[in-house]
Order: sequence, then structure tokens, then C-alpha cells
Amino acid sequence: MAVVGRIARAHGNRGQVIIDADTDFPRERFRPQGELFALRGGTVVRLVIAEVRFHRERPVVALAGVDTMNDAEALAGLELRVPVDWLAPLPAGMFYRHALVGCRVETAGGEEVGVVRRVDGSLGGSHLVVDGSRGEVLIPLAVDICRVIDPDARRIVIDPPDGLLDLNSRGTPAAPPRER
Repeated sequence: MAVVGRIARAHGNRGQVIIDADTDFPRERFRPQGELFALRGGTVVRLVIAEVRFHRERPVVALAGVDTMNDAEALAGLELRVPVDWLAPLPAGMFYRHALVGCRVETAGGEEVGVVRRVDGSLGGSHLVVDGSRGEVLIPLAVDICRVIDPDARRIVIDPPDGLLDLNSRGTPAAPPRER
């Protein structure tokens, strides 16, 4: 399953929640009768959107069966997911962040850096978290650095600026860019 958002907090006293969307398609993903899934108490639960409106580009959602502020507060922090095959097809050269997990990373000179463990950050400023022989390496997901991204071949070729890999190998991680 792919993450499409996270429940930020309850909104109002009628059981609505505010969602921090993690999708380029929030109006398509968060719509009445839409289904989402979350892991709650070790069990995957199905959530059905009863109503939705957008406030400052964030979905404010009423979920079926969530009728009180207490019910909504209990959902805060849940990751919202959908099956990968529900995702919209992307144009050539574009990819979903989850497709990068497990890709091997190497420099343009052929030096093995490691394997992508996860992708952190917002849609506007993300970085790869790579497990390698130097330990954890943070690599900005930027076109000037990530020269080849081929999820089908499970491969990413980087051209890191001078010192990026050395900085990470000394145990001082580069500060990830943040928008939020």
C-alpha cells in the first residue's frame, strides 16, 4: 500500500479530521465515498469518506462512523494508505516516492553508495535515506544530484556535490530541506 496522507488532528465537534495530504492528486484521492486504509491497533481498518471540503488546500474530512470529536481525536497521527494499484498512472519520467525504496544508489563514477531505505520530506523538498557502508546517507532528491532515476531497474545514479558523502560518513547528517 502507498501512503497518501496522515490525519493531522480533529476539526470541530462533529468528528471531522484535517488531513496532511501526501499526494499530488488530493481532490481525486479525498472525495466522498472514497476509501482509505490505516493500521490501527495492529489491524488494518477501512475508512470511508462521507464528506470532504478543502480549507487552505488541506482536506477536512468526515469519515463514516466517526461522529464525535473524541472519535476523531483517536485517529490523529494515523497514516492513510491505498493499494498501489489504485494510484494514478504517471507520465514518463515521473515516479512515486515509494517506488524508490529498495533502489541501489551509485555515483556517476560507479562507486556503490547503498540502498534507499525511505524517502523523507515534503513534495517540495525530499531526500533519500540510504543505508550504505558509510552508515546512513542523506541525499537530496534533486535533479542536479540524482542524475538517473530508474525504479524499474531499481537504480539511482547520483552526482553528489563535493563533500556530501564525506559529511554523511562523519556522522553529521546534512539538514534535510523542510517546507512544513
